[in-house]
Amino acid sequence: MTAPFAPDFIAAVRAAEGALRPIFDPTPLQRNDYLSAKHRAEVWLKREDLTPVRSYKIRGAANAMRKALAADPARRRFVCASAGNHAQGMAFACRHYGTEGVVFMPVTTPQQKIDKTRQFGGGNVEIRLVGDYFDNTLASAQAYCVQAGATFLPPFDSADVIEGQATCAVEILDQLPEGVTADVLVLPVGGGGLAAGMVRAFDALSPGTGFRFVEPAGGPSLRAALEAGAVVTLPKVDNFVDGAAVARIGELNFAELKRFAPQDVLIAPEDRICGTMVELLNVEGIVLEPAGALSVDALRDIDLAGRTVVAVVSGGNFDFDRLPDVKERALRFERRKKYYILRLPQRPGALREFLGVLGPHDDISRFEYLKKSARNFGSVLLGIESGGQADFDGLEARMTAAGFAFQDITDDTVITSLII
Repeated sequence: MTAPFAPDFIAAVRAAEGALRPIFDPTPLQRNDYLSAKHRAEVWLKREDLTPVRSYKIRGAANAMRKALAADPARRRFVCASAGNHAQGMAFACRHYGTEGVVFMPVTTPQQKIDKTRQFGGGNVEIRLVGDYFDNTLASAQAYCVQAGATFLPPFDSADVIEGQATCAVEILDQLPEGVTADVLVLPVGGGGLAAGMVRAFDALSPGTGFRFVEPAGGPSLRAALEAGAVVTLPKVDNFVDGAAVARIGELNFAELKRFAPQDVLIAPEDRICGTMVELLNVEGIVLEPAGALSVDALRDIDLAGRTVVAVVSGGNFDFDRLPDVKERALRFERRKKYYILRLPQRPGALREFLGVLGPHDDISRFEYLKKSARNFGSVLLGIESGGQADFDGLEARMTAAGFAFQDITDDTVITSLII
């Protein structure tokens, strides 16, 4: 079981914050004019995407390593299992403290994440690719710790990690203008380490601040635990929001968060998150990973008018190879793009007739023959971009009136996963 918190949690967090300063400066707390106007509120963003490893994970990893070394200076080898931000945070901490690190990653980890972890760790870190799934990777890492007598650095379910993540809270409170109090703190939740530390710190230092938590629809482990009254393991997780898609929230973290109601946890659909990522990139020039966009995405679900809100932007480790998929999902969520299977007659003039039913805002983004359904008809995969649902309602009415048979497959995940 994890160690208990320090008797004076805030003093321990202040000490942890001081220990971080040789590693990196406080991340900015920025008032965002665009989001403030949009939500008729004072919206401040805590830019954890601007740490040296582009996520808050460096806080908990560095603090846990620092305290382990203070307890036993002879402890020189640390191990973690991670395919993302925790691995990079531990690697950076290993280089700073001059320790050895062994990072276990699934074989399926994108090369970009492997390269960044190696870069942050320098010659202090060894990377081992083990297992197709994270559970296999974790088991191998823990077995190695026993065999090698190394120290395992958990990603979130640890008092020292929670204490390190709470340094983000004291920075926010130090950075808010004099006389300004946060009415609402919006926190993304994966394993719960950041949320547990922030809640504990704000309860002590800013008791008037309320909390809203955000999880991706494909991994609502905190919401499920609050509904059940105990930690549960989700039977299935959608890994698109890979920085927050966790099947089971940490036990120690849930102990800090169990007083909240299920409705305090907002659920963000993955495709809607994509829209927020594209919006922040296009309007503000802010590059966010899916988990990093959670708190901003959830602002639309909270009544913020006239209030001061701080949203923690948790990470910006985005692989731009994913951008086409992110844009695609955003368009589909906003009902500005749809996919159809069109049954097109195989005769001269049929395509010209179909083109005649298109409206002024309808743009064909994909046209692909799949097969001949019969001697006189062929099936076409049709992608259309338009101005919104009203345009598609008109298009479908015109296709029907013209005698074209079609099927809307936009929301059919089985078909779209196979042919789009």
